Amino acid sequence: MNFKEQLIRNQELVNKELNKYLIKEDLPEAVLNQSIEYSLMSSAKRLRPTLIIETYKMFKDDYEKSLPFAIAMEMTHTFSLIHDDLPGIDNDDYRRGRLTIHKKFNEATAILAGDSLMNRAYMIIAREISKSPNDEESKRKIRILNEFSRAIDQMIVGEYLDTECEGKQISKEELDYIHNNKTGAFFKYCVRTGAILAGANEQDINKLTVYAEKIGLEFQIKDDILSEIGDAKLMGKPVGNDREMNKVTYVTKFGLQKAEKYLEDITDEAIQTLETYGEKAQFLKELAIYIKDRNH
Repeated sequence: MNFKEQLIRNQELVNKELNKYLIKEDLPEAVLNQSIEYSLMSSAKRLRPTLIIETYKMFKDDYEKSLPFAIAMEMTHTFSLIHDDLPGIDNDDYRRGRLTIHKKFNEATAILAGDSLMNRAYMIIAREISKSPNDEESKRKIRILNEFSRAIDQMIVGEYLDTECEGKQISKEELDYIHNNKTGAFFKYCVRTGAILAGANEQDINKLTVYAEKIGLEFQIKDDILSEIGDAKLMGKPVGNDREMNKVTYVTKFGLQKAEKYLEDITDEAIQTLETYGEKAQFLKELAIYIKDRNH
């Protein structure tokens, strides 16, 4: 199975699992649940849960054990997007080719849908901890829970700094810090979760963490480039919003050509960190290339 086939297979797998967690009963809070489904089941690449699954598979074959954590991550990522789109932050009207949730429903529903998704993610991880068959597996899952909480906190910090720095002059180090938190924290968590859950040793966890940090920045740089020159139809949202809002991006700070060079370099560095794993890391290597070359 080639990379693209495996990526599609993972997307389908994650979508099938997500469906199991949707609440479809006719309850008083039915509209809230509909808004959650609207946002959670929109067309998405599912890269973050895929990272958990594929990193786990580098060390163990029973990838089904990683699925609840993959689902919890996708719920949390969706929560972050819902809140990111809100009028008080990015004030976006479209996400993935559809109205953002606060435009489709209303702002209060969007806030509460995001809150609910984050809480449901915690419930899933807590349930997995309670099902641990032995102390060793329980310890690994508790470690994952701690890292999960830390990753959410980092994302919030990055989001805050991203809004606070609009229209300001900041250094490259400050820009990297923002996006190592806002975007990179979730990528790092996903790779580490797959490795920790599979029982990888600390040397492997640390090496894969370096890879994750690099693809996190890579993803953000590519996002900045697409925000400048991407195809609005493919992206499902308007192009140029970052510049209109005076956001500091890798393109607005360094120019398009330097941003593209930085993207190439960090992609090569990400791939290089995986060389010792050979074929076991082939999917992760190709994922780094996919992130660099994507058009939406």
